[in-house]
Amino acid sequence: MPVFAYRGYTPLINAIEKRIIKAGFTREGEIELADIVVTFCTNLTELEDLYFGEDGIVDKMKPGSCALDLSACTPNLANEMNAVVTLSDLGMVTAPLMVKNQVSDDAFERANLSCFASGDEGPLDSCKALLEAIYGSIDYVRNASLSQLARASNTLQKTSEMISAIESYSLLSGAKHSISSLDIKDFTLDATSPEAFFVLQAIKEERFESAFTVEMLMGELSAAIMTADDNEMIIPQAEAAFHLLELLAVIGGSQKSPAALALVYGNVDDKQCERYGLDWSRAESLYGAGDDACDHDHAYGFDEDSYDDEMFDEGITGFGYSSN
Repeated sequence: MPVFAYRGYTPLINAIEKRIIKAGFTREGEIELADIVVTFCTNLTELEDLYFGEDGIVDKMKPGSCALDLSACTPNLANEMNAVVTLSDLGMVTAPLMVKNQVSDDAFERANLSCFASGDEGPLDSCKALLEAIYGSIDYVRNASLSQLARASNTLQKTSEMISAIESYSLLSGAKHSISSLDIKDFTLDATSPEAFFVLQAIKEERFESAFTVEMLMGELSAAIMTADDNEMIIPQAEAAFHLLELLAVIGGSQKSPAALALVYGNVDDKQCERYGLDWSRAESLYGAGDDACDHDHAYGFDEDSYDDEMFDEGITGFGYSSN
């Protein structure tokens, strides 16, 4: 019976472990005993430390074993990880997680997960049953770089659709509350894509909790933005989306569903925000902490416990946020 170990974001393995075991695998706590080491991190720094750090997994894995990474990262980092692991006489499979309905109550169910997987024939064969236990849909591609590039493209499209739906809903909702717009009260908004439908339904039902969180989406966007930077490009829509999510995280929403972005718009009152554990005073104290714009590059990562003033510049207020 093949043995796997896991390192990384705990909520993911909690959701998928039972079906991996049902597929015939045994979980082991020690990396040295595992045939396959599954990894998933929500930011690039954690991922690099996990593989290349002082206590990294590559130095602990037994000969002939395989690393299976589900994280979002840049194509360059994916290639580097693949090279280091392969040179250590280990196998490497890259299969970054993609969530179809990101606001689902059961976001990590098998049918809702897909990936672009890559690796050499041997490691892929070793990981095939485990991949099929995790993912309902798998597309095999040529290399780790393409796996991550395809995942980044998917992230950009889904995020654009989702945030556009949230903003259109907020615009209509705000207009319905104005005295001059009483004649549109019965108007309802039709979704223009599956992603828009999912998020609009979640907002209407006030479902702002999901296994797939703001923190996870920020990690995906961070990797996409850094991928663009590696290719000497800027993707302003993605950067604007990242800062919207950053704001939501600051006021206490890092573990909320991305649908909770609807709560940052001006037509939502403070009491409703408080009901969902959001505190606008945290953002206000950051905005008012200093008048000097920061003079450094943003790392596109988030740690709510260590958030400080330097992670914001004056320009962030230009996105039209409202603290009511």
